[in-house]
Amino acid sequence: MKKLFFVAAAFVCGHSIQAQTPQPPKPPTIEERIKKVHDGLSKKIQLNDAQAKAVEAAYKDFFVKMDKLRPKDPPPPPPPPVKKEDADRLSQERDAKIKAALTEEQYKQYIEVEKTLRPKHPERKDGNQPPPVPPKE
Repeated sequence: MKKLFFVAAAFVCGHSIQAQTPQPPKPPTIEERIKKVHDGLSKKIQLNDAQAKAVEAAYKDFFVKMDKLRPKDPPPPPPPPVKKEDADRLSQERDAKIKAALTEEQYKQYIEVEKTLRPKHPERKDGNQPPPVPPKE
């Protein structure tokens, strides 16, 4: 009888612990990502209203297209990577739209600030960063 009670108690405890595992955080929404970009850029670059709207529209289009490249039911964050060629193509489209809206000096500042806006990639399991990808010629 004691064994049966012990087994039942262990089952209940194990089940309740499993039910309480924390859910992984949800990835930020497009609006949250746009706000982060806007906040990051507005600290370094003075944009007028038309320029700010053009930059936000370019980033919204970029984020929507990047989300379409990812699977519909991704595993827990971080989201799975997309093909580098596709991501590079979308980044070039976004930057071309932004370049058209900014002055030459603002665009130079944008290029520097944009590097700080990219999400940090996790390190490998062995603790090392992945090797840099050589630029295409």
